[in-house]
Amino acid sequence: MPVNPAAPGAAATPEPASSARHSIELTVNGTRRRMEVAPWTTLLDLLREEMDLTGTKKGCDHGQCGACTVLVDGQRINSCLALAVTKDGAEIVTIEGLAAGDGTLHPLQEAFIEHDAFQCGYCTPGQICSAVGLLKEGRAKSADEIRELMSGNLCRCGAYPNIVAAIEQAMRQEGAAR
Repeated sequence: MPVNPAAPGAAATPEPASSARHSIELTVNGTRRRMEVAPWTTLLDLLREEMDLTGTKKGCDHGQCGACTVLVDGQRINSCLALAVTKDGAEIVTIEGLAAGDGTLHPLQEAFIEHDAFQCGYCTPGQICSAVGLLKEGRAKSADEIRELMSGNLCRCGAYPNIVAAIEQAMRQEGAAR
């Protein structure tokens, strides 16, 4: 029989432990931050709502479009699928953190501009963060491989040829710098 919390002498029902906020530390775009988060808060919502880093976009909120792609410890992930509490201690890089401190754009940001690799721009932050991760992985050697490995990032405007050209340019520049 359930306990009636209004009954005299009845114990108050405690709040479930899962609703307690959790303390986490993240390094976001080079700045170490301690935050209190609810266990159900996604990394995407933490970045956008709590840290005001709105460059990372909320697209489908189901991990199917890539608009929310950020780098976590150098790996590209869909931040809408990651709970913030699972990233305690991680290093996060968003589109806002790619440019140098003096405002110099990341080579991929420059290549996207040079190749007009965007139209509406909504998917662009996720595309660029994903491309940075792609270059770090070092797996793509051709345009076909770029297309395959970037297939999780959708562009509703259809700027794919220009996106691939921008990534190819950045790959060539990176290769020449070695």
